[in-house]
Amino acid sequence: MTRISILDHDRCQPKKCNYVCIDYCPGVRMGEDTITVDEKTKKPLISEELCSGCGICTKRCPFNAVSVINLPEALENPVHRYGQNLFELFGLPSVSEGDVVGLMGPNGIGKSTIIRILSGELKPNLGNFQDPPEWDEIISYFRGSELQNYFRNLSEGNVKVVHKPQMVDRIPRYVKGRVEDLLLSIGSERTDEVIEALEIGGIMKRDISNLSGGELQSVAIAAAALREADFYYFDEPTSWLDVRQRLNAVRVIRSLADAGKAVMVIEHDMAALDAMSDYVHILYGKPGGYGVVSNRRGVRVGINTYIKGFLREENVRFRREAIEFKVKPPRVSDEGDVLAEYSSMKKSYPEFSLEVDEGTIYFNEIITAFGPNGIGKTTFAKILAGVEKPDTGKVKKNIKISYKPQYLSSDYPGTVDELLYEKAPGYGSNIFKSEIMKPFNLEEILDKKVEELSGGELQRLAVAVTLSQEADLYVLDEPTAFLDVEQRLMAAKAIRRIVEGRNSSAMVIDHDIIFIDYVSDRAMVFSGKPGFNGHAGSPTELREAMNRFLMEVGITFRRDKETRRPRVNKINSFLDRKQKELGEYYYLKAE
Repeated sequence: MTRISILDHDRCQPKKCNYVCIDYCPGVRMGEDTITVDEKTKKPLISEELCSGCGICTKRCPFNAVSVINLPEALENPVHRYGQNLFELFGLPSVSEGDVVGLMGPNGIGKSTIIRILSGELKPNLGNFQDPPEWDEIISYFRGSELQNYFRNLSEGNVKVVHKPQMVDRIPRYVKGRVEDLLLSIGSERTDEVIEALEIGGIMKRDISNLSGGELQSVAIAAAALREADFYYFDEPTSWLDVRQRLNAVRVIRSLADAGKAVMVIEHDMAALDAMSDYVHILYGKPGGYGVVSNRRGVRVGINTYIKGFLREENVRFRREAIEFKVKPPRVSDEGDVLAEYSSMKKSYPEFSLEVDEGTIYFNEIITAFGPNGIGKTTFAKILAGVEKPDTGKVKKNIKISYKPQYLSSDYPGTVDELLYEKAPGYGSNIFKSEIMKPFNLEEILDKKVEELSGGELQRLAVAVTLSQEADLYVLDEPTAFLDVEQRLMAAKAIRRIVEGRNSSAMVIDHDIIFIDYVSDRAMVFSGKPGFNGHAGSPTELREAMNRFLMEVGITFRRDKETRRPRVNKINSFLDRKQKELGEYYYLKAE
């Protein structure tokens, strides 16, 4: 088997360990240069040619910074490697005119690297990072495939490419002025059509620096879709968006493919990916170590394959167990012991008001709350958590609450390990390791400084700390933001185990329909006029709540016959029309 060695530069701290990996390496002891020191970075350099794969350095490293990975025998030459002991990518997906191709896989597996390569921002080095090849060699490497012509045209400037980046919150750093100045300057004939489709007419006069995350995402999608290009790349286009906005984004992205353009998307919301894509590529490997691009599959088959965790054609199992979706029987509204009750409540601000219907929370249940952005969900969460006080009404029982806010702070001065020691009860115990540490994969970030964490890492840490508290009710505001599919479902399982194991309950606010379906016992719907007024209905049976919500949005879902996951029906399809006639927006009862 081919072997690669990976060094996590963020974790590696040679000043604290004095190069313990070098001291214990058998090769070094025999006089070989198996591990040396980089003169520039002062970090260890591991020779993959000389490394025997004994694994001693990985076990001795006190910061878990070293990984020695045995690659599958079928893997040969990489498409790109960032440097010695750094991430390696094998294979590239195919792009085709008139199709939307989706990329699925965990964070750190190479999806954004792929888009950077295909968009021309990163030149593939074919694994030769010391002496990168010229375009002629790259084009020759892909001979016999459609990528040969693609890279030839890309190198000659004969194709136009548009890339919607992942981190839209950074846009105000580089783009100044009002939204209308940005979009009108593109000069597209479709400007009014796209503005209407994304429902952003109301923010056209606003300054870009004053937009929320969801508004920035919609503007970024609009700016990308309005530019004239041959290939469009969208990196996580539904982050920050509510359900309605996600479906608006789906329609705009699909319209590009319908116009004959080639489109590629990275997306962690499986329902949105299913609705917008024609084909998908699954990426597997070891996050941060190496990534492999699978064969292209039809979108339904591809997502179902991902859920099962086994690539039949490649004979690769990348997950031990399949993800199981179950249709839960309706929970009777007055069933179980009452944990807490709240009366009808009102909360008013100068420009926004929220009304909340009375409700009951039972022991051992997970209630999800969903609705448009700017409708009062976060305000309701703050009232439950005691951060805000309602103008009228109250929570009737005095219960202990653990609260994770929507927007996370990374200003803690120390490491993740230090934060957990300070703020997570039971840190270091076997129960903490099994219930919190392992599900959220915190081992890999323990030595990182909190202020240096990525969005996904910070989210995992925040949810983990919230769930580690002894509480009667866990209030989690958008716990899936920045998480990949695996992490979202792992978080759902962890929330369920904590709730049932501690005889407590949870209130979860989120926009991912599949996550909501997976985790919910009951649900509550928020409606109204975003930014002006909101109304929170009482918690009710999930299917009833979904029917009410989806009727307002105007879409229908069905269940996949093979995996039971929710799937969006195409607008005006036979099943869409049938379900709307029956008033069954969230799958037919027979399913």
